[in-house]
Amino acid sequence: MVESMLWSRKLFVVLNYMLLSMLAFLCLFPILHVLAISFSSSTAASSGQVVLWPVDFNTAAYQYVLDNDAFMQSIEVSLRRIVVGSTIQMLLIVLTAFPLSKEARVFKWRTHYVWYFFITLLFSGGLIPTYMVVKDTGLMDSVWALVLPVAVPVFSVVLLLNFFRALPKELEESAFIDGAGYMVTLWHIVVPLSKPAIATLLLFSLVSHWNAWFDGLIYMNSPENYPLQSYLQTVVIQHDPALTDVDENLMSQLSDRTLKSAQIFIGALPILLVYPFLQKYFMKGIVMGSVKE
Repeated sequence: MVESMLWSRKLFVVLNYMLLSMLAFLCLFPILHVLAISFSSSTAASSGQVVLWPVDFNTAAYQYVLDNDAFMQSIEVSLRRIVVGSTIQMLLIVLTAFPLSKEARVFKWRTHYVWYFFITLLFSGGLIPTYMVVKDTGLMDSVWALVLPVAVPVFSVVLLLNFFRALPKELEESAFIDGAGYMVTLWHIVVPLSKPAIATLLLFSLVSHWNAWFDGLIYMNSPENYPLQSYLQTVVIQHDPALTDVDENLMSQLSDRTLKSAQIFIGALPILLVYPFLQKYFMKGIVMGSVKE
């Protein structure tokens, strides 16, 4: 009986690893396919010969992309958006979640504010009113049009305030006894203890700002101010990219597919590099922030 259970367990583990390996491969396949196309010749890419390994390996597409001023300008806009947007988001999330995590006897109007934010989580003003507000406040064609409308993500506020509520209240009480105020308690005790949740929300913020493309199209009148994903969206829907100022040898190795693949992979690369460093906090932050006491 025991031996039969051991074999069943081993079989389950083997099948589980096989299933998870298959799912991991399915997730990685599109990335590897795009990467292989970007390093392949135009003939091989156009004829569908490339699957997971480059055919006629060359770096012509990356040479062209990295020399493309419009592409590099869009990366600069995206980096500026991430620095400004994520900083503002995390600051406002912490400052909003901390008072909302208090009990009603401590923060008298807590329930009213919670309902206010909850309603905004369910209903938005809509695209046209939001566009009119951004336009009438003079934010068009600036990084603030990409940052301020999404400065307070309510879902992140809910996660963090539940995380704050799970922290031992005795820590704050001891700080108050020693003469610390709310701000000192927040930044010197609560925030350091909330690193897993904050790292998770920071990852959410980085990914959302980096992947956002639609707001760049509607709020930026000049293509020079497009963030990277908005620029890539305009490139991907074009069938014949303009190849200007390219020598004949380089042009012969370029195609529509190799150029698009190179730009898409470069656009995804920063998130692929950042995620492993924050992944260890990811599950812990989500689980602890989702439990309400």
